[in-house]
Amino acid sequence: MKKRLFLIVLDSFGIGEEPDAHLWHDEGSNTLGAIRESKYFNCPNLEKLGLFNIDGVEGGVKAPLAAYARMQEASMGKDTTIGHWEIAGIISPQPLPTYPNGFPKEVIEKFEALTGRKTLCNMPYSGTEVIKDYGEESMKTGKLIIYTSADSVFQIAAHEDVVPIEELYKICEIARELLQGEHGVGRVIARPFEGEYPFKRTPRRHDYSLLPPKNTMLDLLSKAGFATISVGKIYDIFAGKSVSQSNRTTSNADGMQKTMQMLDNDFEGLCFTNLVDFDMVYGHRNDIDGYAKAMTEFDTWLGEFLPKLGENDLLLITADHGCDPKTPSTDHSREYVPMLLYGKNVKPVNLSTRKTFSDISATVLEYFGVDKEDTQGTSFLKEVLK
Repeated sequence: MKKRLFLIVLDSFGIGEEPDAHLWHDEGSNTLGAIRESKYFNCPNLEKLGLFNIDGVEGGVKAPLAAYARMQEASMGKDTTIGHWEIAGIISPQPLPTYPNGFPKEVIEKFEALTGRKTLCNMPYSGTEVIKDYGEESMKTGKLIIYTSADSVFQIAAHEDVVPIEELYKICEIARELLQGEHGVGRVIARPFEGEYPFKRTPRRHDYSLLPPKNTMLDLLSKAGFATISVGKIYDIFAGKSVSQSNRTTSNADGMQKTMQMLDNDFEGLCFTNLVDFDMVYGHRNDIDGYAKAMTEFDTWLGEFLPKLGENDLLLITADHGCDPKTPSTDHSREYVPMLLYGKNVKPVNLSTRKTFSDISATVLEYFGVDKEDTQGTSFLKEVLK
């Protein structure tokens, strides 16, 4: 019988500060702790699986249904790219470059020369606020809004009536080619917006990531002939490398629907899903109730998804970093993330605290009988299979 593994990343769903959180000024961060205080948080299915049994989380059940662990990030970072790379078997000893004071003059000048368009802003900014403050000037002048954040990102915002979406994508491709080496940011992001002041961001965001510096579990699975199916921005995060099928999404609900549809597809391999709204829509906007509602919606969906898993299907739920909506910061937070592994042949084992997200990659590869080669991590498969 064919084996399938559904790996779902709840983008930014941290469960408490890591020991080195002070290095990122993230002391006290706890994304799960913040949203559990909301009256809208209701996650009985995650509770049954063992979310609250994880080390450092309170309120576990007596007989959880899944194997569970607390995952610690070994890489020097707390962003989407580094987090996903580590889940896929790459530990990054150096952080990707960030620009708290904006990008250097020489970078902006080269970018303007290559694209033929002048720029505005060039500062760290909230994505919704930057179009309020610079959107009208951008529309009048045709200048591109360039901004960044605490993450390693070069973000380009433009109104779709002024810069058509295909042109914006081409501009981002130019920026991606430019930003390599010393200025090799993790992602160049197209941020189109529409309408009238205060404007609204469209769902046609597109990320252009660095190629992973080494092989990932996607490369090894693909080489071995297994399907590597992306739902959400997984394709973008890995720059499309070794992804056999890409399914773009417009929201968490869309991502969950497309993942549910994969249950009916005849494939053998990995379905790798990212649900980005937790981070993009709620975490970065310090929306505690919105985050809690979104998690409750995921939990409701989970109640429909779990009974449909086949005999040789596994479901693994995790996250890539934190984004505590209760702290004054709107940036990612250096937090542990959960790991829940469920399947008909999985024992409900406490795997304690794992020292790297890459243990997930090693476990996935072992499940499919693929040599992990030079990828990082230690498999826990033998500890959890009945």
